Amino acid sequence: MNNEAGKLNRRSIRLPGYDYSQPGAYFVTICTQNRACRYGDIIDGKMILNANGLIVHVEWQKTAEMRLNVVLDTFVIMPNHIHGILVIKDDIDYGKAKCRGTMHRASTPMIERFGKPVSNSIPTIIRGFKSAVTHRINAIRQTPGAPIWQRNYYEHVIRNEDNLNEIRQYIENNPTKWLEDENHPENIRRKL
Repeated sequence: MNNEAGKLNRRSIRLPGYDYSQPGAYFVTICTQNRACRYGDIIDGKMILNANGLIVHVEWQKTAEMRLNVVLDTFVIMPNHIHGILVIKDDIDYGKAKCRGTMHRASTPMIERFGKPVSNSIPTIIRGFKSAVTHRINAIRQTPGAPIWQRNYYEHVIRNEDNLNEIRQYIENNPTKWLEDENHPENIRRKL
């Protein structure tokens, strides 16, 4: 539906009032634009990354290298999406001194509002990751500004260890279940 200004109304996928920069584990799924298979192929139940897939892998690893409060857990890059668990830590080790939370960061609002990023929040982390991948792939293809990712992403706040282990298993098994995956091109075509 369009609003009076002619812009699309977008429904937020986030929990209202939830602080996405607080410590915890978060499961995210990010899909390519139009679910195009860009990152490799599944062969014998294993994901074989192509050059674009390797870029995604490197940039996902950089996510934790660039942010002292983020730890990467289980993740998998699929032909047209990535599943991953990001953990935002409470304790940050700055060399010999350990501190809690955001002690060395400037004070920032804790709840992200559309268009106003919050440092080290899940939306800001995903935005940075998507931007870095897009920039690198478009530089190689010489297609500046071409979309690589869908506009949004799926996220789930992991609430307990059982949920964490269930999601880890789902991620690890994703390549072996590719033919059944809702993001598989054949399954997408069937839905249309």
